[in-house]
Amino acid sequence: MTAHLSGASVTNSTVAQSASIAAVELAKVGKIYSAGQVTALEDVSLTVAAGEFVSLIGPSGCGKSTLLRIVADLEEPTSGTVTVHGKTARQARIDQEYGIAFQQSGLLDWRTVQENVELPLELHRVPKRQRRERSTHLLEMAGLGDFARRYPAELSGGMQQRVAIARALARKPPLLLMDEPFGALDEMTRERMQSELLRIAGETGAAVVFVTHSIPEAVFLSDRVVVMSPRPGRITAIVDTGATGEADDDTDIRATEPFFESVAAVRRALRAGHTEPTVRQDRP
Repeated sequence: MTAHLSGASVTNSTVAQSASIAAVELAKVGKIYSAGQVTALEDVSLTVAAGEFVSLIGPSGCGKSTLLRIVADLEEPTSGTVTVHGKTARQARIDQEYGIAFQQSGLLDWRTVQENVELPLELHRVPKRQRRERSTHLLEMAGLGDFARRYPAELSGGMQQRVAIARALARKPPLLLMDEPFGALDEMTRERMQSELLRIAGETGAAVVFVTHSIPEAVFLSDRVVVMSPRPGRITAIVDTGATGEADDDTDIRATEPFFESVAAVRRALRAGHTEPTVRQDRP
């Protein structure tokens, strides 16, 4: 079933994505807490293609972060199956198939910026020379080459988040999981970081699953925006934005009609999700 809202394509959650090996495959995933008293997620099915940028959006408490943690194998689903690049979530975690970044950068204060980026490589016993080459490349890519020997306390919040993203990419994961990484930043820094993330994801080819409360952020960043209902969290619609964002001209894109149309489409889908299980084909 497909509908069109303000020029953006909206589909229900049963639409499959064609890809040789999906980055993430969720099939009828559910999560129940407190001895069956709280249903956080219900019947969530979603495919994220390799190299695709997908955002999860919905009201507070709808299970967006829980779903991300299930993909990362930080929590176990009560029902359903999860695969990451054809592996179980547990095996994907063991094999370091993904990098992860949260709202707080989580940097170690006593390590320099470069040492923070190198930490995953150090834990996997990568030789020092290779660690240094990789971290230097990532810091240059993140625009932080001149800050390699600084400590986290000497950086701004946006710079710390760029270090955290660089660290998440250290082992060249084909998947990046991000839980509101820019939520605590001011608007100008947030927009710069959105552009940086698009550039980095484009250069590395990593798929991204991104949790946010911001409709404009989701539309700017994503190939598709996955809309979730209030608890129990279900996927009520998927809005195809047509990849409206580009890192080198974000200001122009955010002022274009297609961008506004996609924002309106996500907003309408969120409203519909409060009352309907899917977005109907005849919805204007």
